[in-house]
Amino acid sequence: MHRALRVRAAMHGRSTEAEVRDILESVVKPKQRVRMGHALAEVGRRLGLTNDDFAVFDEVRDKAPPEPMRFE
Repeated sequence: MHRALRVRAAMHGRSTEAEVRDILESVVKPKQRVRMGHALAEVGRRLGLTNDDFAVFDEVRDKAPPEPMRFE
């Protein structure tokens, strides 16, 4: 396995360690992963929402400063 990693790394012009990091990153963070912000924006576009639709949240939001949690 080590030999195969060395060969693969050489083919990509990097060290064995860099190759292993790239392999791990591609498994943990695949390029086709769902990005929550993009997904929510797409839902908003499909529904035809505008910034004015979200203005209501500013009106109903509690504007009181937050109080720290008490652990008693």
